[in-house]
Amino acid sequence: MDNSFHENEILTVSQVAEYLQLSEMTTYKLVQEGRIPAFKIGRHWRVKKSDLTSLIDRLQKGERI
Repeated sequence: MDNSFHENEILTVSQVAEYLQLSEMTTYKLVQEGRIPAFKIGRHWRVKKSDLTSLIDRLQKGERI
């Protein structure tokens, strides 16, 4: 994956899965359950890169999703 992401970029579930090194199935489940902050455009889930970065920061501090 290209590491030149900007904080305002929007990611697909597939891109989030690749970024977090999780399966798409697991990532989709976490998104649907609201554990990964996301929003829907039509039927498609999207994740703001800045929200994902914030989540990673919280996980590094011991928060669980």
